[in-house]
Amino acid sequence: MNSKFFDIKKEKQDRIINAALKVFAMQGYRHGSTDDIVKEAAISKGLLFHYFGSKVGLYGFVYDYSVKFMNLELRSTVSARETDLFAVMKQIECARMHAMKGYPYMQQFLNRSLSEDCYEALLSTEEKRNALGETYASIDSQIDYAALPGGVDGEKLRKMLDFTVKGLMTERFQDASFQPEMLYEEICGYLDMVRKIVYR
Repeated sequence: MNSKFFDIKKEKQDRIINAALKVFAMQGYRHGSTDDIVKEAAISKGLLFHYFGSKVGLYGFVYDYSVKFMNLELRSTVSARETDLFAVMKQIECARMHAMKGYPYMQQFLNRSLSEDCYEALLSTEEKRNALGETYASIDSQIDYAALPGGVDGEKLRKMLDFTVKGLMTERFQDASFQPEMLYEEICGYLDMVRKIVYR
């Protein structure tokens, strides 16, 4: 990547990053078109390739950027002292909401990257692929599943809640009603509802 990318105005940087995140999140690497990205970013294709060299160079950059940005949000938002499953999940969603205020498609892009099967894209993200997973694993390790009522399988409950969150996010993007704050409130509503059922 051309280091001069960071010399351009922040607004233009974010426009390019957001365009790439959106196209790769919605279409994946294989079908994501640089034509769509430059159109979305309102820049020339020549400029895109000047900064990133190639489509895979751009993909590797936005992946690395997303991982670093999300890691920073998670580390600054999720309390290392919190052990309650529902409180931790709310803090995770708060971190994601903060990230999505500036980069609406970042979480969708990261979710999509988990099922990416194109060798070229996988190779470009290989070195960073574990960085975000390690952060989530560290957060998960602080949750006290033993504090849940007897008979409640904490791991299964967590998986169910994760599926719910991903489903809500996908639904909001599909119906074009996405607003990070509203999604966060909706997710918290579901978490509160399940918490009441678990602890009744």
